[in-house]
Amino acid sequence: MRNSILKFKNLTFIILSFLLVLTVQAQTNTTSSFTLVVTADKPNWIYQLGEQPKFKITALQDGKQVKNIKVKYELGPEKMPAIKKDSLILTKGEAFVNANSLTAPGFLRITVTAQSGDKIVKSLATAAFAPESIKPTITLPDDFNTFWANAIKELDKVPFDAKLELLKERSTATVDVYQLNIQNIGTSRIYGILCVPKKEGKYPAVLKVPGAGVRPYNGDIALAEKGFITLEIGIHGIPVNLNAGVYDDLRAGALAGYPSFNLDNKNSFYYKRVYLGCIRALDYLANHPAYDGTNLAVQGGSQGGALSIVTAALDKRIKYLVAFYPALSDVTGYLFNRAGGWPHYFNATSVNLNNTKAKLETCQYYDVVNFAKQLKVPGFYSWGFNDETCPPTSMYAAYNSISAPKELAIYKESGHRQLPEQKEQATNWLIDKLKKP
Repeated sequence: MRNSILKFKNLTFIILSFLLVLTVQAQTNTTSSFTLVVTADKPNWIYQLGEQPKFKITALQDGKQVKNIKVKYELGPEKMPAIKKDSLILTKGEAFVNANSLTAPGFLRITVTAQSGDKIVKSLATAAFAPESIKPTITLPDDFNTFWANAIKELDKVPFDAKLELLKERSTATVDVYQLNIQNIGTSRIYGILCVPKKEGKYPAVLKVPGAGVRPYNGDIALAEKGFITLEIGIHGIPVNLNAGVYDDLRAGALAGYPSFNLDNKNSFYYKRVYLGCIRALDYLANHPAYDGTNLAVQGGSQGGALSIVTAALDKRIKYLVAFYPALSDVTGYLFNRAGGWPHYFNATSVNLNNTKAKLETCQYYDVVNFAKQLKVPGFYSWGFNDETCPPTSMYAAYNSISAPKELAIYKESGHRQLPEQKEQATNWLIDKLKKP
């Protein structure tokens, strides 16, 4: 009897082990990766007017090419209606799509999709045509500089009323971390995370301005540990270290659609307080006892890329800027049959609401292109051709308007995000500039 029980237990163990192997194999199979890769035939994806690009589509399963995959594609200028829609079978695991040239400087995008189980897999590639020749569509008002000079004069009358709260749980052995809040224009406040090296000395300072949205912030402790004072601000006049649920509620409620608040009035438009808040944050940094008095920079991406350019244009204390994929650039592009910048005030879904004299006038005083024209300091700029949030056409309209020293790093396959190597390149550029004797 004892032997029979042992044999039964052994058999049970073998069966369970076998089932476990099958389960693991099944789980492995369900996590297999299907991807589409789309590329243009020139290595840099840049063409002259009249050149005809060819796009290559490849289907991969777990990194290996697979045949007989059906794909659909749309081809046309970025963010505009497609000029061609079609489908094809990748009988050999890959296929080519020939495209016509553009007749004016801009970007041509192919978007490819395929069904994989219950999911739609998407990929795209974007060809540039003479991007260095893209001109802005936004008008520069005659009193642009006067308008902002007067606004800053009003800000100068507002006391700092700075309040610091040490965040012991975030501080490190070498960096003190605080939540800072200071008085902004009117009765509003600016909140941010301030990081200051503990070692006594004088340091360069970097203002970090935020991308769009409503969220908390951690501050740039890593850069502070390299010997910089850093201040990462929010723009909404609320503390930046609250529970995530608070920001979720604001994002869905009171602050939903904030980029369009008071767009019909240049004096009360939402971004007026935001732009001036960036200047007020500089006021604090420039008066910090550990600041070296000379080396001050601003950095950000998307909405923050816009704010970097705006801040550097408005304030001569800025010596260098870094801007990733700047938003709010040439927003009127859609009115000229091409892509306009985020937040897409004049695209097909918004043009009927926003195409008014008052709103167009407001845009002229806040569009990044018109600040780019005022820049006097060196800047590092970076974006990808596949950005679907901030169209490269709009960003080149701003970049081409800059007469100050400038460096552009294109990561062509990237979308609306920072790649690690992209961020590292920008950080190294900034550190090199700020720490030069």
